[in-house]
Amino acid sequence: MIWNSLFVVLFAVLAAPAWAGDLAVTVTTPDGKPLADAVVTLPAPPGSAKPSFPWKLEVAQQNKQFAPFVLVAPVGAAVVFPNLDKFRHHVYSFSKGNKFELELYGKEDKRSVPFKTVGVAAVGCNIHDQMVAFIRVVDTPFAMKTDASGLAAIKSAPDGKAKLTVWHPYARAKDQAVIADVTVAPGGTAITVVIDIAPPAHH
Repeated sequence: MIWNSLFVVLFAVLAAPAWAGDLAVTVTTPDGKPLADAVVTLPAPPGSAKPSFPWKLEVAQQNKQFAPFVLVAPVGAAVVFPNLDKFRHHVYSFSKGNKFELELYGKEDKRSVPFKTVGVAAVGCNIHDQMVAFIRVVDTPFAMKTDASGLAAIKSAPDGKAKLTVWHPYARAKDQAVIADVTVAPGGTAITVVIDIAPPAHH
């Protein structure tokens, strides 16, 4: 009887983390065009690992532009800002919770900034107004940015119902984010989210 009870307990523990397949999210504009650089996130269930991503946590300055245009970074992590141009840049953000200023620095120099607040940091250059980038700071490992085809695949998403957040810096929505109800099935799920985009403001 003791062994049977122990088996049931062990089985319950092993069965508890029910992970699904991928959650494939396609993001388009209302006219059906794929939307790149939208950040798709699912909340982290209790006990999830701290977010950690395989891509470089850096926003480079090159050819008077930031690259990438949108970066997903885990909260608390430091993002590096290397200058790859032959001239100096002055990088800053006025975003609440993630304000910083990196005064003029030159080629092959770099600075790093820790991002301590979940949300968005809009990044600019005090010298070159056309330079704009956005850092989406997240507290979940289930986060991905859409590619040129508008697709973001979140690997091993947790089963069940969840609120999916799709954010884009130019979305016509509160906090530039659209919330969608999604049910992640054990075999994986594919959904499409439509976001209306406002043209970026010109400096």
